[in-house]
Amino acid sequence: MTDTLPDRLSSNPNSPFYNEELLSRDIGVRFKGVDKTNVEEYCVSEGWVRLTAGNAKDRFGNPMTVKLKGEVEPYFRQAVPEA
Repeated sequence: MTDTLPDRLSSNPNSPFYNEELLSRDIGVRFKGVDKTNVEEYCVSEGWVRLTAGNAKDRFGNPMTVKLKGEVEPYFRQAVPEA
């Protein structure tokens, strides 16, 4: 696996941008220079993140999200373990 992150990634298994292998490697996201821990989805090229809005749920039981625009910088929190 490479050390490059995709342009767009989602933590929702129903999304076409979901990637379980990458998410298992502990990805962090800096939004406008601040580390965010509640990111559901991000897109670097379009410059937005989708954050969970507290404990609110929609009628299907999915968390409510808020889309914010700004500078997005995804990164791996830990280095790749050597085999």
